[in-house]
Amino acid sequence: MKDETTWVEYLPGERDPKPVWLWSSATAITAAHLDRLWQAFLRRFDLEHTFRMWKQTLGWTAPKLRDPHAADRWTWLIIVAYTRLGLTRVLAPDLRRPWERPAPPERLTPARVRRGFRHLRPRLPLPAGAPKPTRPGPGRPFGSKNRARARHHEVGKTTKRAETLTEHRSRKG
Repeated sequence: MKDETTWVEYLPGERDPKPVWLWSSATAITAAHLDRLWQAFLRRFDLEHTFRMWKQTLGWTAPKLRDPHAADRWTWLIIVAYTRLGLTRVLAPDLRRPWERPAPPERLTPARVRRGFRHLRPRLPLPAGAPKPTRPGPGRPFGSKNRARARHHEVGKTTKRAETLTEHRSRKG
């Protein structure tokens, strides 16, 4: 495994890395703790890109969920999808863009694994059996109305306001 600091020391184009200034209010800090702080600072980019992928590629914020429990289940589903991308990294073909460099299978990014996932999915075992052919259920009878309305949350107005500007002026004066 490579040393953690080697990728910081090299920049393309024969450039020197600029110093990173970090501030901490901790007193009596040890050298090991200081090393941990700057490594955590550098790792924040990994986390930011992970959340960006969850939102843009895996659709974390796409559904309009009304129930907090449904939002929790959706978040766990996204985490499972991301984990599956990581676990299938070594099996996925590297379908790269023309400007991307080839990468060994253990270094593929989740986005590149996702790109090759359609070729990989038929080779993976499925956790569920094949669906049984059936007819669709009866559903709601034709012409009937949906009586179960969606829950509506009030915004929480605190004062009753006048409906027109003249009404507002007459109440003021």
